[in-house]
Parts: sequence; C-alpha cells; structure tokens
Amino acid sequence: MTVTLLGATEIRRLAAELDVTPTKKLGQNFVVDANTVRKIVQAARVQPGERVVEVGPGLGSLTLAILEAGASVTAVEIDHRLAARLSQTVVEHGVPAEKLTVVDADALRITELPGEPTVLVANLPYNVSVPVLLHFLESFSYLKRGVVMVQAEVAERLAAKPGSKIYGSPSVKAAWYGEWKLSGTVSRQVFWPVPNVDSLLVGFDRAEGERGSEEERRRTFQIVDAAFNQRRKMLRQALSGLFGSSAAASDILIAAGVAPTARGEDLTVEDYHRIAQHVARIEDAVVTD
Repeated sequence: MTVTLLGATEIRRLAAELDVTPTKKLGQNFVVDANTVRKIVQAARVQPGERVVEVGPGLGSLTLAILEAGASVTAVEIDHRLAARLSQTVVEHGVPAEKLTVVDADALRITELPGEPTVLVANLPYNVSVPVLLHFLESFSYLKRGVVMVQAEVAERLAAKPGSKIYGSPSVKAAWYGEWKLSGTVSRQVFWPVPNVDSLLVGFDRAEGERGSEEERRRTFQIVDAAFNQRRKMLRQALSGLFGSSAAASDILIAAGVAPTARGEDLTVEDYHRIAQHVARIEDAVVTD
C-alpha cells in the first residue's frame, strides 16, 4: 500500500472546496508539512496493525501519516464538513476505506470509540487540549500510550514534576494515569495559519493497572483542585474549605503522612491519593458509627 501525504497546496485547495476557514474558536491550525506529521507518528511508536484514535483530524494530514505507518484510524471530528470529506481524501491518497472510521462528534462528549484503539495521536486544539486528554484517559481504559501536539506551555505542564513552578493541577491529574514526557519540538512555520504560540509534542505511557477506584480518582482530583486554587498557601490553609477548618485539614494531612506546611506543588500524585484514601476511611468510620 503506497500512501501519499497532503502538501500545503492541496490542503489549501481542500479548505477552499469545503469553504473552511481555520477558526480560533475551534483551535484549527492545519499542519502542512509531511515531515512533521511523520515525526509525530514516529514519536508515538505507531506499529502496523495497531488501531489509533485521532482527535481533530481536520483535512487529514496527520491521518494519512498514521495510515502510512500501517495502522487503522478512528478519527473524531467536530466539524461536520471535515468529517464528511475525510474518508474521500483517504481513498484518494491510496488507503482502503475500511482502514478509517470517522466519528462525527465532539471529543469531549463521546463515551465509546469504535475498534477500541490503544494509541492516541493528535494535533489537539489548544483551547481544549487538557480537558480532551483527561476525558479520553478517564473514559477509555484501553488507551495505552499516545503522543499529542499541544501548546508548548500545556505540554510542559503535563510533563512537569513536583517542585517546579509549572507543576499544577493538570500535571497531577495526568500523572494519575501514567508517565508523561516531552517528545519533540514543532516549528510554527509548519502550520496554516501560523499560530502565535509555540507547540511541543508530549507523550504518555499508561501505568499498568488502575491506580485507584473511580470514587478515589474523583476525590483525589477534588483535593488537587483545592490545593492549586490557592497554590501559594500552605496545604492546611488551602484545604481548610474542603475539610472544614485548618485544624481539621492539618489532622488529615498528618495522618496521611503529609506536612501541613507543604504546598500543593510539593506533593506527588501518590501523596494526593493517600490523602483521599485517608478521608474515605474517616467517612466510612463515621457512617459505621
């Protein structure tokens, strides 16, 4: 199977044919460089026979590069015009129609994916990148790894480790699911239109087994949000609203093995999970009594 990729001229022709003007509202910046989309696929370690989910395929640049690697693609596209045209584009470029499944829907609202893909590869719209990633990781346990292109600042936060200034709520929530690392740089010049922000590739490998139950995840994320909503404050103060008072927060933190004088950026995802588990034990004891 010989697959040809899209070039800048054809991308503009397709956009004109569909009367598509890239919009900031949908975060549309189309990649017009074949080497870049191949670089993304290589970073994601896509293998022949795998099924990949792509969010926001647009006109199909990255889609064709994934298919070129021998994978099948489930493409989730919110723009009806783009979703309707993608299958035709793929066939015109040498790919059998059955290798692509198009889901015409909002990625933030879908609850199942045809074919249960194990790899996520995407050029994510900057304005929804973190919510989309967390929704997919929460909803689709069969996703084992992935590489996404996002705004540089977002990528750095997702891969940040405790103790750094950019470590925050997205860092902890992403770490709940597995290990994250920066996977490459992307020039602004490979996009049409050229964005006014830099982009980076960030990749993840899902941890073996679930870290905790769904109830534990929700409780942990609630504590994470409270800690970082007032990130300059010590945890005993930042969590006082959640636990009733600074004194109550201090007692819970000490019992969970966390210093009440620590700040949100000092804790690992394991620390937050441990706090959540301790709170659950307290509540269970109250119910039992």
